[in-house]
Amino acid sequence: MLLMVSQANMFAKSERDEGGGWTHCLAAWVSSCQRYVVRALATALLCSAASAIQPSRAAGSAANVDAVRINDADRDAANWLSYGRTYSEQRFSPLTKITADNAKRLGLAWFADLDTDRGQEATPLIIDGVMYVSTAWSMVKAYDAKTGKLLWSYDPEVPRELGVRGCCDVVNRGVAAWNGKIYVGTFDGRLVALDAASGKPVWSVVTVDQNKAFTITQAPRVIKGRVVIGNSGGEYGVRGYISAYDAETGTLAWRFYTVPGDPSQPFENQAMADAAKTWHGEWWKLGGGGTVWDAISYDPELNLVYFGVGNGLEWSRANRSAGKGDNLFLSSIMALNADTGAYVWHYQATPGEEWDYDAVQQLILADLAIDGKRRKVLMQANKNGFFYILDRSTGKLISAKAFVPINWASGIDKKTGRPIEHSDIRYSDTGKPIQMMPGPDGAHSWHAMAYNPKTRLVYIPTQEIAKQFTPIEDFETAPIGWNLGVDVAGTPGRKVGYLLAWDPVNQKEAWRVKYRGPWNGGVLTTAGNLVAEGDAAGNFNLYRADTGEKLWSTFGQSGLMAGPVTYEVDGEQYIAVLSGWGSAFSLQAGKVAATSGNLRNISRVLAFKLGGTTKLPALPPAEKLVLNPPPATADAATVATGKHLFGRFCSVCHGEAAVGGGVVPDLRATAYLSDDTWYDILLNGALKDAGMVSFEAVLDRQKADAIRAYLIQRANDDKAASERKAADR
Repeated sequence: MLLMVSQANMFAKSERDEGGGWTHCLAAWVSSCQRYVVRALATALLCSAASAIQPSRAAGSAANVDAVRINDADRDAANWLSYGRTYSEQRFSPLTKITADNAKRLGLAWFADLDTDRGQEATPLIIDGVMYVSTAWSMVKAYDAKTGKLLWSYDPEVPRELGVRGCCDVVNRGVAAWNGKIYVGTFDGRLVALDAASGKPVWSVVTVDQNKAFTITQAPRVIKGRVVIGNSGGEYGVRGYISAYDAETGTLAWRFYTVPGDPSQPFENQAMADAAKTWHGEWWKLGGGGTVWDAISYDPELNLVYFGVGNGLEWSRANRSAGKGDNLFLSSIMALNADTGAYVWHYQATPGEEWDYDAVQQLILADLAIDGKRRKVLMQANKNGFFYILDRSTGKLISAKAFVPINWASGIDKKTGRPIEHSDIRYSDTGKPIQMMPGPDGAHSWHAMAYNPKTRLVYIPTQEIAKQFTPIEDFETAPIGWNLGVDVAGTPGRKVGYLLAWDPVNQKEAWRVKYRGPWNGGVLTTAGNLVAEGDAAGNFNLYRADTGEKLWSTFGQSGLMAGPVTYEVDGEQYIAVLSGWGSAFSLQAGKVAATSGNLRNISRVLAFKLGGTTKLPALPPAEKLVLNPPPATADAATVATGKHLFGRFCSVCHGEAAVGGGVVPDLRATAYLSDDTWYDILLNGALKDAGMVSFEAVLDRQKADAIRAYLIQRANDDKAASERKAADR
């Protein structure tokens, strides 16, 4: 349930945001809005002057990217032309002016404040001296990559009330470039082409049924003049697919569905007819899930587009598919013909999955010497904890090994490619709770990993977060919120996060660097023997790529989740990254989110170079959470009902056990608990323009009152615990 009173920029035409509470919460919201109004006005002034600002070495070269140039991107070291720099998605740069020997001289060259205070996940593109980057709420900005001057800003004006459709924050992972245009997928399901020189829309096409809870957070890729894009929404009631659109006109070229539709209707192709044999029940009524929301790679020689498929809907296979079947192509890695979108091969990492083990993590293409032979491979560090190496021509498994501790399988059968499952893990069969490691956050999630062909190591943002799955009897789907068919909750014990250097040929760890907690940033590696990664505590770090020795670190003031990039302008090498805490872990993890070290969202672009001397502004004092609830007077049954309803409809944004993760308001502290405006918000959508929609479709006044009673009880309990702790000091 999103009480997302958007602290966002409601004034600048540059995409979405969120805000606050009432009295104490309202004051915080007003203060935040004032801060973002200043940023918005600055943005507007800069945009009005955009035509007069010329980026370094960029005149006449606005996003001049075509097939020849991007296919040759390995030798175009100065630029970062695509999400993973090249079609192989290795995130390796040949630049060598910043090295392990001089990294200690790195300093901030410039920074740019962003007009949104939600999670920042985007990887910037740098093309001929211009940086193009998306932000939360699908806004896009262009900067002079040398100076940080804003050239233009675009806001697709996604309605804030649609934030409720996102499982994992209103994020965006990046843009694509082709023939003078920049492409962005918007949170409300559009694909928009922008003029790279001005930021003005060239064309826009709706890629989804906007009556359903589809979203787009993925960075598009452009392949052979077509923009390839998927979508999100696998918890809400959708059928996943991936599409290709003509880059010049926006005309749909092809579409491939990842799960079969209604079997009473003709299937789109033979792949769907074959997949339908692995499903049971009436899965198509909710859609089946299987969205394509992150990884896309491309091999020009094989002319194959590779992508990963997400989880099923519901998570529980008993609800989704009568407890039977592999449910193709859920949790699969797939290859399609780039010209036609026709099926070529698939590898299903987790057949019949019911633990949110998406297979959407980065798909790195490389040529490796394995058993004395040069192999064209595809590599993935999967959410389920296994590191897979596949033959990218055929999809055949070469090897797989767990890269984190796992408790659900003893290994992968080399002959069948299937996991050797433990007998007790399928809660929808046993009817019993089960603790899974990894949990739905994954051993590796969307945070970009990287491969260095010089060290022959893969660098993985790794985490260990277990979760408890408890079956639900007589589960009923709801028209708003998640439809999992299972209760999912955190487990006791420390949650671990680290940077893991993995030897893919020998399937073993080379080294690791530990962090305070999970949900750390994406990775960049370079020919300068460097690995760069931000962490959730707000530090940006450089390590030796061969040994993991820490070389340099600086405090970026907010959690860094996004993937860094490196580029060169006028002979100087830069490393850039976005800061801005948010995303799924911060929203859903409750008090566990704080264990990673930094709950503040300060959204910026940060660019570093050797000898940089720019300083970030001093941090304002952190706002202290003040719990001042009304007395807890509800009976235990009402509180229990409220706890269940909060877990079903509210915790996805406001945190497990009603503990906020720093991005949207912590409802224990809102003064709405004492005010009948509570009902106007929950049932009438009084704050829908700030991101909090009406939940009248699933709640009535009695249920809304029960949720309030639960929050009042939680606030009183935590306030009393805090007072006891203070008295004991």
